[in-house]
Amino acid sequence: MTAESNPARVQVLHPETHSLPEQLNHWLEQLTAQKGSDLLLVPNAPAAIRVESALTSLGSDALTGEEIEAAVLPALATHAREDYKRDGIGDSSYRVEGLGRFRINLHRERGRAAATVRALPTKVPALADLHLPAGVAALAKIQRGLVIIGGATGSGKTTTLAALVNEINQHEARHIVTIEDPIEYEHAHARSVIEQVEIGIDAPDFPIALRAAVRQAPDVIVVGEMRDPETARIALSAAETGHLVFTTLHTTDAASTVSRIADSFPQERQHSIRAEMAMALSAMLTQMLIPKRNRGRVPAAELMMVGYGARQHIRKNALQHLHQEITITRRQGSFTLEESLSQLVFQQELTREEAMMRALHPEDLDTLLKGKGF
Repeated sequence: MTAESNPARVQVLHPETHSLPEQLNHWLEQLTAQKGSDLLLVPNAPAAIRVESALTSLGSDALTGEEIEAAVLPALATHAREDYKRDGIGDSSYRVEGLGRFRINLHRERGRAAATVRALPTKVPALADLHLPAGVAALAKIQRGLVIIGGATGSGKTTTLAALVNEINQHEARHIVTIEDPIEYEHAHARSVIEQVEIGIDAPDFPIALRAAVRQAPDVIVVGEMRDPETARIALSAAETGHLVFTTLHTTDAASTVSRIADSFPQERQHSIRAEMAMALSAMLTQMLIPKRNRGRVPAAELMMVGYGARQHIRKNALQHLHQEITITRRQGSFTLEESLSQLVFQQELTREEAMMRALHPEDLDTLLKGKGF
């Protein structure tokens, strides 16, 4: 009986018995030629690519789990192959000469191998090219503290983070250390000196990499994602001791950002962690990507520059009051999601209905839109 017919059995082929990933490279050639973003390999379906949110099949033959594993496993880095053997999930970057870099996630579904391969950008974007609200540029001028970028998967957090690092790199002479899994954007030295650490290749995990980074005299530390309490604890400590620390979280607003970090700790530690956050936080940005009226997507965002009032609310766990602090600190650069959405409606990038669907405070957006004549 094969692994395909017995979902309970996890079969992992040994990479040393594989040929080079020629089939995978063939699919990636088609992905690149059609300017697609993702290659999807799922059992009982043909290989498919995503081009501007639409899926297109690459042929009509359905794949088996064994075929997917045989095509993808040789492309994984050694640590990712070991992760896949042990846990059934392997994440790795992958470079193909002439095509570029890709991020591979080989995993299992219903006991069978499946994979998602994302094309990684070849050029670090300029912040101005992301069409974020103008106030976001202020984050690159912060000198110390913790800056968190929140948003759902696919909301552009990593791209915004890379653009902010690029902004610092182009205009300031600073030592920047990034810690990522995997590295998505490769930065060239400009005015700054940049070290890029990839988890699984340069360091075994985020906490170890972050501890090492603090000892390397950096001015700026970028933590690709704050995945665990230990990483959060070290990042907070680094921010409190004078470093500028950027990171991302899967959160939708300032209150959920604070809650997500505090709730990851044991109950008895949460009060002290909130006190540390109150001291360390400099700014919280959350963003989303929304389909435009015609084609493409446009970002909407909310930014809180953390001031005295927000620090008191965080310390007291009165997070329901954080939203009003955005209005209070508008002169420091803060703006609400609703202000961002209303501007997009005014610019005819979004319909009123689409904006109302995305608002966290629809009544505020309604007032803003009526003030603009919508």
